[in-house]
Amino acid sequence: MPTPTDASLNLPPLKAIQAFEQTARFGNVARAAEQLNLTPSAVSHQLAKLEAMIGRQLFLRNARGVTLTPVGEQYLADVSGILHSFAVATERASSDVSLDCLRLHASPSFGFLWLMPRIEQFRQSHPDIQINLSCSYESLHFSRDKIDVDIRHGQPNWPTLEVRSVPNEHLAVMASPALLAKSPVSSPEDLLHRPLVLSEATLVNWPQWFAQHGLSRPDSPYPLSFDRSYMALEAARLGLGFALESTLLAREFLSRGELLVIAPERLSVPVSAHHLVFPKAHAGFPRVRRFLQWMQQELGRDFSY
Repeated sequence: MPTPTDASLNLPPLKAIQAFEQTARFGNVARAAEQLNLTPSAVSHQLAKLEAMIGRQLFLRNARGVTLTPVGEQYLADVSGILHSFAVATERASSDVSLDCLRLHASPSFGFLWLMPRIEQFRQSHPDIQINLSCSYESLHFSRDKIDVDIRHGQPNWPTLEVRSVPNEHLAVMASPALLAKSPVSSPEDLLHRPLVLSEATLVNWPQWFAQHGLSRPDSPYPLSFDRSYMALEAARLGLGFALESTLLAREFLSRGELLVIAPERLSVPVSAHHLVFPKAHAGFPRVRRFLQWMQQELGRDFSY
């Protein structure tokens, strides 16, 4: 009968790892206890046991909660994804082994406008992978929410995670052919007197765009504003105003001629707004590796790092 190796004897209890991960996530022992359905004292006991085993302090305690020490930050980066890997392994053991489930989460507009029109291409190329896609603006927790890859919108500030930014994304002024025929635009100043659709979700919106062109925002209020890019683009397609939106998200509208970009060389703004985010350990999952390779092909070039 095999005997435990020295390495296996040094493995910390799973409860201690769970207590550490949840406490690091919330910065609060009581909140971690709530998530784990334990008492705060039980979580504190697990943390103390883990720190004693490691021989280093993982948290700094203060009146407002806890913060990770540099050792704690490194430990969190090293163990990130392990609990999720356990959950995935358990799920696969109890399900059809002929299918591997790729769990994706995306910001709503990216999921609806860019990913959905292409997801069948991925499925046809990888019929052994089942796809589960959810969409929201939340930054989900990978292990708790069972997410392989999260496609996020915003500034890429997730230091403990692998981040691959989508390249070649621009915000551009666009409108329907009918609106452009009725209200042509040849300079930024022209847009001061045009109906503008405000997209609240973009990293650069109309006030910043006008400032970049040395102009103040129009005095008149925006006739329409939306908190989702797909709604702003649909409003522009219907001829309700000029939108400042992502050419990446608008690709289908543009390819069908339902929207036109106005003077792209002068009036567009480069942005790094969408990012594929995942724990470093997930890069070793074959389904994730295949999805990342497919995304590279679809986007036409390598990701920026």
